[in-house]
Amino acid sequence: MRHAPRDYSLTPLNIYWEMTQACALACRHCRAAAMPHAHPGQLTHEESIALLRQIPQFGDPMPTLILTGGDPLERPDLLELVDEARRLGISVSITPAATEALTRDVLERLRDHGVSGLGLSLDGSTAARHDAIRGVLGTFGRTLDAIGWAQELGLPLQVNTLVTAETAPDIPAVYELLEPRGLARWSLFFLISVGRGTVLEPLPPEDGEELMRWVHRTSRRAPFVVATTEAPSYRRVAVEVLREEGVSPEEIRRSPIMRSFGVRDGHGVVFVSHLGEICPAGFLPLPVGDVRTDSLVDVYRTASLFRSLHDPRQFGGRCHHCQYQQMCGGSRARAYAAFGDPLAEDPFCTYVPPAYAKLVEAAG
Repeated sequence: MRHAPRDYSLTPLNIYWEMTQACALACRHCRAAAMPHAHPGQLTHEESIALLRQIPQFGDPMPTLILTGGDPLERPDLLELVDEARRLGISVSITPAATEALTRDVLERLRDHGVSGLGLSLDGSTAARHDAIRGVLGTFGRTLDAIGWAQELGLPLQVNTLVTAETAPDIPAVYELLEPRGLARWSLFFLISVGRGTVLEPLPPEDGEELMRWVHRTSRRAPFVVATTEAPSYRRVAVEVLREEGVSPEEIRRSPIMRSFGVRDGHGVVFVSHLGEICPAGFLPLPVGDVRTDSLVDVYRTASLFRSLHDPRQFGGRCHHCQYQQMCGGSRARAYAAFGDPLAEDPFCTYVPPAYAKLVEAAG
């Protein structure tokens, strides 16, 4: 039985909950600007339970809950909260930090309590490269150990890799390292300059376009899904490549790239901070509600900012005139980081829509 496509203006695909700001690492690009200890204002156990009980109000299909941080392993009530989420019928994934707290036993307990997906970060093909990004020696080895444990335990694994001017030349070597390791998904995260990430240099747009073409070529031979994060223009690049190869419109519609059609910050994605703030995404830190006092469902569906993010016709610049706007929509987080306006054009995209070019030409 086929289900109707999910309406992302009503129900997100993923809810990211930053359970705590506490983390033992000092990653150079940390969005959360994580600290050694939990913030005193983070959601209490009771407030966390109340948050979980809001999620089923989205209805069917229910969003996936992704537990993040900081390091969610720093929450002493983590397993109790996972148990409550599973009791409510919520699918749960987790993205722990690669610290000494991340052991095979911990992963086994998470699996046994119903966690159905694990996310880990690998930002370099060698210990020197990866640990330089993560800020603590030994994280490379611990990450590879955790990847192996996940494979042994049958825990579906997504590995995330940071893309910056510094890391981009190493990306093919990271792929070669990951190829035999039983991943479900590899996602390349194109840097957004927020939090501690402002100290890193983003990849120039032209180089980003070339890397996206490499990503698309690699995705067609990889033994796992290869995707991008905060680079929705990858969808446009992939479609262009398929057209160049003479692939028919119907075959393009069936292409794996179309599975993420339209998902972007605030549309298919919603973020709850450790303080309970409701934001469009972790990399778009504009609070428009608080789960302590507001309905997560109502904020996602009706808050002014979310309503604008649901409708790409409201976006500015090239994104407003782009024929790919429904498929892509641009990175709203990057627009905000660059221009202070989440509805501005995405400066990382090199594409100039014909309609926009005509306007520029007419303006002289």
